[in-house]
Amino acid sequence: MNNSKLKKQQTLSILKPDAVSKRKIGQILSRFEDAGLKIIAARLLQLSKKEAEQFYSIHNNRVFFNDLVNFMISGPIFVQVLEGFDAIQKNRDLMGDTDPKKAIPGSIRFDFSDSIEANAVHGSDSLETAKFEISFFFPEINIYNS
Repeated sequence: MNNSKLKKQQTLSILKPDAVSKRKIGQILSRFEDAGLKIIAARLLQLSKKEAEQFYSIHNNRVFFNDLVNFMISGPIFVQVLEGFDAIQKNRDLMGDTDPKKAIPGSIRFDFSDSIEANAVHGSDSLETAKFEISFFFPEINIYNS
């Protein structure tokens, strides 16, 4: 692919409590790096209920909101900022379909998810969303810019 036509982007990626508890952090991070994405910020943390509600506020009217919040506070998460050419789409392709039963073999969700609820990873879906999500977890001073 000709990278000269693609723009370098940053995107947020979360390894959810199920992936962290199954000790899959290293295996999943290697997929990002092998695909040409660079990890420029990372941290392991436990979300409070208030933080999870704020982060997922876009879904607060959806039927699954409370289950999502409860799942995201059920254990530690690993949050990182990925950077690379077309990083948002590349990350979404690596993750696979939200429903692991529909995800393609070799995608993160196909390989590491138990269900549509416990689907191992989260990734920003647009530049606007990425900007909000990155700033939610990482003050600009904590991001390594290459």
